[in-house]
Amino acid sequence: MFGIDLFDAGLLPAMLVALVAGVLSFLSPCVLPIVPPYLAYMGGISMPELRQGQAAARRRIILPALFFVLGLSTVFLFLGFAASAFGSLFLQYQQVLAKVSGAMVIVLGLHFIGLFRIPLLDREARLDAGDQGGTALGAYVLGLAFAFGWTPCIGPQLGAILSLAANEASLTRGTVLLAVYALGLGLPFLLAALFIERAMGVMARLKRHMKLIERAMGVLLILVGIALVTGALSEASWFLLEQFPFLATLG
Repeated sequence: MFGIDLFDAGLLPAMLVALVAGVLSFLSPCVLPIVPPYLAYMGGISMPELRQGQAAARRRIILPALFFVLGLSTVFLFLGFAASAFGSLFLQYQQVLAKVSGAMVIVLGLHFIGLFRIPLLDREARLDAGDQGGTALGAYVLGLAFAFGWTPCIGPQLGAILSLAANEASLTRGTVLLAVYALGLGLPFLLAALFIERAMGVMARLKRHMKLIERAMGVLLILVGIALVTGALSEASWFLLEQFPFLATLG
């Protein structure tokens, strides 16, 4: 369609990985706890108002939450395009690039499962978006700042998806991977805004399992790294096409 082959042998498994990475990024120890105060700040309301789940409070946070997600998605799409462009420039070294990036992703995964700790990844770097609460534009700026400056929680997962994007031969497919990652991170944020009263209860329960979530992120990163080093993603893609031939007609 339109001359763009989006769904070829390498993209569907990578898209699934990107989606799971986005969701795990949302559940990570330094993202999930800040969701309620971020929603309150962006909506220009107090935390007690947010906890009460009043209809007026819910309406005030939905639009800013949408613009926040648009802000971080803007950055992710740009990064996906840039990573794909970088991979295209070094297309002749793609196998070496895949192995090197895969090894780096495995190291990040070992950090998250606790085999060893990388001090740099235990530090947070945040960009100050200024006093921008209560407006859609302010929420968009805050989304830009969040995507650019919040580490270590989304950095390693984002790095893994950028590695996948850099190994794609197409700028479009690489950008799609980051769009799917943004969906995995942004959709739970929007659902939290839409169903804030229930979401706060769920998030409070999830906080008890932060260690398990962090280890799950580590396992995912290790699997992505191994897939990059061994080329397993391409093998999985061809297997899917053999089992479900109609996938070859998509795109």
